[in-house]
Amino acid sequence: MKGRKIYLLIPIVLFLVFVAGGCAEEEVEMPEEESVDLEDQLTDEESRVFGEVEETVSTLEGEIEIETVGTFSFDPREVQTVREDIFKEGYFSIFDVLVHLEQNGQVEVDYYFEEDMNTHVITDINGHAEWWYDAYYDGGWPERSVFRMDHYPYKDKMTLRIVRSTEEFLDSVYATYRDEVKRRNENEGRVIVPEVIIEGKNETMVFEDFEVKAHNLRSDMFQPGVVTAIDTILSLGDAGYISYDLQWYESLGTAGVVKSYWVNRINDDVSEGRCGFVYEAGDEAFYFFRGNHNHIPSDVRVINSPQYVKYFWICI
Repeated sequence: MKGRKIYLLIPIVLFLVFVAGGCAEEEVEMPEEESVDLEDQLTDEESRVFGEVEETVSTLEGEIEIETVGTFSFDPREVQTVREDIFKEGYFSIFDVLVHLEQNGQVEVDYYFEEDMNTHVITDINGHAEWWYDAYYDGGWPERSVFRMDHYPYKDKMTLRIVRSTEEFLDSVYATYRDEVKRRNENEGRVIVPEVIIEGKNETMVFEDFEVKAHNLRSDMFQPGVVTAIDTILSLGDAGYISYDLQWYESLGTAGVVKSYWVNRINDDVSEGRCGFVYEAGDEAFYFFRGNHNHIPSDVRVINSPQYVKYFWICI
């Protein structure tokens, strides 16, 4: 990213992307989505990426609470990832924190890797089954999430709790994981999203069966070829269907540790004031606040082959 000038925008604009996942859980009426002719969406506008990735390795002492078991501190510099196919050295998921505690003899954790879901499944912690998590980054708050635990990047100053869940909830989540892996296998390893939705202030575009390719935007954290949600925007830009602006932010508002890129512009819709783009990705069963819409920045949200990816305009 060297040589690119910093593009200064009002910080509260980009903070929308971070806080929107915590809005009140209520029914939100969205504009009707219509498929479009891709040939009519070609744009000659320039896409730009402003700012550079700075130091992102976690170094501050972390803390994890396990419901009914206890609270444990850990040094993130000592945690190793079990997903070396996703994370580079020095980076890890919130699931890796549990593995670290188990390896140090602090808790008893039984788990296995389920290839058909491309994730690890916890079967037991200290004699109890059915576990999930509550997690959010600095400046955030509790929210519903169905993102894979061993994909969820750990960051300094984040809040992390492992909580009791139910078989019914876990089965419903795991069913969507299996659907994603099946979809990706049927497409010979390519990430082809059945529906990509761009719902801006001035226009709505729907792209069907769109292939999302890795751009290695976060090459500090992820292995080459790992596909993230923000790659949807970059892939649409490559195809000439949209233009965009991305901006790197170290911090935003009350969030001291952000260290991510935000989408500031898509075509003629530019974030301003209290309005801007937010996103979600996943299966329709967990649409919006049911689990797909949360505080994980799209440049660090690894996707397998979700049923949809949606970037939409919101004012708060």
